[in-house]
Amino acid sequence: METTTVLLVGVGGQGTILAGDLLAKTATAAGLQVKISEIHGMSQRGGSVSTVVRFGDEVASMVADEGCVDVVVAFEAVEALRARPYLKPDGVMFANEEQIVPVSVHIGNAQMPADCTERLQEMGAHLLPAGRIAREAGSPKSTNVVLMGALSTALDFDAASWEQVIADRVPPQTVDANLAAFAEGRKAAGA
Repeated sequence: METTTVLLVGVGGQGTILAGDLLAKTATAAGLQVKISEIHGMSQRGGSVSTVVRFGDEVASMVADEGCVDVVVAFEAVEALRARPYLKPDGVMFANEEQIVPVSVHIGNAQMPADCTERLQEMGAHLLPAGRIAREAGSPKSTNVVLMGALSTALDFDAASWEQVIADRVPPQTVDANLAAFAEGRKAAGA
């Protein structure tokens, strides 16, 4: 299998690191080599967070250059716009349609990008109301798992493998809600 590169982007506290771990464990369970790179930045202050997960028969590096990412999963709409340059021309993007307004905008030092949703649609991103889907599935904190459900539709790992990794990784009392969030994310992405 050729190396596949997935870039997960979001804002601190959205669960991008857990999502990267779920993807990495699913790829490892399939017998693939996996390399991960995480950038936490100012995550504790609501800043950008990114995780690169690369997997395949042999993975030489964890670096993801512009124009080389197969799939971008954005946990927040503005982060999706920022990640666009990394996506291959034939790459796939799944993006949570929600926007988190940073402190710099609240205090008047910056502005939110205009027409964010429209720009993402023009780019061909698959927009999902991931936060709403997670709440309806019974776990408001499972937006990340909803997005992993969407991602699973673009990768060759079977749903049962993902579900086993989720069940093994999330807190026991949240397994059912997370599995429901995963299933709803798959449905929202067309599975």
